[in-house]
Amino acid sequence: MASPPGKKLVRSGSGLRMVAQSSALTSPFALEEPRWIADKECDHCMQCKVKFDFLKRKDFPFFQQPSPGYSPKIQHHCRRCGHCLCESCCSLRLPLPRMSFVDPVRQCKPCSTRSRCEEEFYGSQLASLQLGASLQVSGDVLDVPQTMTCKLSNNHRFLYLDGASHLEVEIVRIETVEMEMETFEPGSDQQHFAGIMLKHGILGQPASHCLCLRVPPYSDERQRALTWLSAMQQAVLFTCEAQSVEDD
Repeated sequence: MASPPGKKLVRSGSGLRMVAQSSALTSPFALEEPRWIADKECDHCMQCKVKFDFLKRKDFPFFQQPSPGYSPKIQHHCRRCGHCLCESCCSLRLPLPRMSFVDPVRQCKPCSTRSRCEEEFYGSQLASLQLGASLQVSGDVLDVPQTMTCKLSNNHRFLYLDGASHLEVEIVRIETVEMEMETFEPGSDQQHFAGIMLKHGILGQPASHCLCLRVPPYSDERQRALTWLSAMQQAVLFTCEAQSVEDD
């Protein structure tokens, strides 16, 4: 399998992964492979609590081979959480792009639910972020609000904003993201999603800065802008989650 530029193919105990050649190029959304709970440290399934014995281990001892046709519960590890589980609790194989696996990998039921929730982001929203959208941008780093083209960099590490000015925001330095809502018309109590406010830091500067990204009024590409903003909100949440796991 040929590796894309800046990527390399590696094999771990969990499977084949296509990872960045340098940690400086690793996606901020990525999760590291978990440490597997050692077989000897776990004498029962960590979900259903079934007790493991010789017939429920990965390998049978040479003196206790199973009878022909016998299909025992086998001890496995979830590739996302690393927990030691029986085959019934860890039988699903799903894509896991946040760990850069090439093929679907074995996951437990709770982890598979999380992986399925990420399918839309990796299947379509990420491409939307990299394609970009035209948004109305204001903030304390701009003299006046501007209409700018906002894009996520190919390595997912930067948000580029281009208009009369050029801004670059490092994704890992985004501290908070808040939804901006507005009413449909004066006096109405109905609201709709109109933008997001990002609070972010800048390398070498102690203070945080704010950027407000909003859908331009009467834009012909309103739906594209809304899709982009929703995807960016999800991207920031993924980044915060990845950083939290790394800190643990």
